[in-house]
Amino acid sequence: MTEFVHKHIDTNGIRMHVVEAGSGFPVLLCHGFPELWYSWRHQLRALAEAGFRAIAPDQRGYGETDAPPDIEAYSIHHLVGDLTGLLDGLGIETAAIVGHDWGGVVVWQMALLAPHRVAAVAGVNTPFFPRLPMRPIDMMRAMAQGNFHYILYFQEPGVADAELARDVRRTLRGFYQELPREMIEATRDLQPGVLGPNEGGLIDRLPDGPHGAFLSAADFEVFVRAFERTGFTGGLNWYRNFDRNWETTAYLNGAKVMHPTLMITAELDPVLRPEMADGMSAWVPNLRDTVLIKGCGHWTQQEKPAEVNQALIDFLKRL
Repeated sequence: MTEFVHKHIDTNGIRMHVVEAGSGFPVLLCHGFPELWYSWRHQLRALAEAGFRAIAPDQRGYGETDAPPDIEAYSIHHLVGDLTGLLDGLGIETAAIVGHDWGGVVVWQMALLAPHRVAAVAGVNTPFFPRLPMRPIDMMRAMAQGNFHYILYFQEPGVADAELARDVRRTLRGFYQELPREMIEATRDLQPGVLGPNEGGLIDRLPDGPHGAFLSAADFEVFVRAFERTGFTGGLNWYRNFDRNWETTAYLNGAKVMHPTLMITAELDPVLRPEMADGMSAWVPNLRDTVLIKGCGHWTQQEKPAEVNQALIDFLKRL
């Protein structure tokens, strides 16, 4: 049985909780919203058994890692600095970096901001996005056309925080779903992130059935206990830095990710749709593989762990 080793590392002004398994070349696994290191439990085991040193932190604002109070403390420079500081604390010079959802945004930006610390990059659902021609929040408003866009809803401090924390079990049941194919197909004409008419909050727009079968009852409780303790503000603050990140990374306009890369897409992700990765090789010229996982929604590494593990291990072993 693979052993998970829990540590706390001082990095970039915060104390970060991290879980490791195995030894060998390091692979850093970065989660999204609203998740934890635990989202990578299947990959930690598989990578360790394949001869790698798998590392999964609770990122800034999540789980047992510190959550600074200021919104500005969740900029992309802070998030990347946390990871480079974590590598320093673990005595690692370079690592392969893997990110899902918001973690994908962070690893692509880490490849640009700290390229000397990165050996290879893998995006799970989240492709590389080149710099937008206008402020991201303005672009989302234009896309929403007056409808409810969940990222716009997240912008006002305290509003989504209170709604999501009111009943953590209900919130997480709503997020952690495996949506049927027909529901995904019915929303194909909507802009990603747009969830209907612009009134009310988010929870009533999310399903209230059982959580997805990719989580056991015990797995679900891990997430519930964590978010009942922390709330959701830390994670929401990542979203509140979209415009700030755009402003402070203007010098990266036109920059390309030159590392060996892997892109894993999920057929039924309603927000990070597979077609978003089309044309990515123009910005990521060393894209080695693009793997589409059929019948899979947003929670890819948990819904289809065997397929994700195989894609990652095949890619990493060829480096």
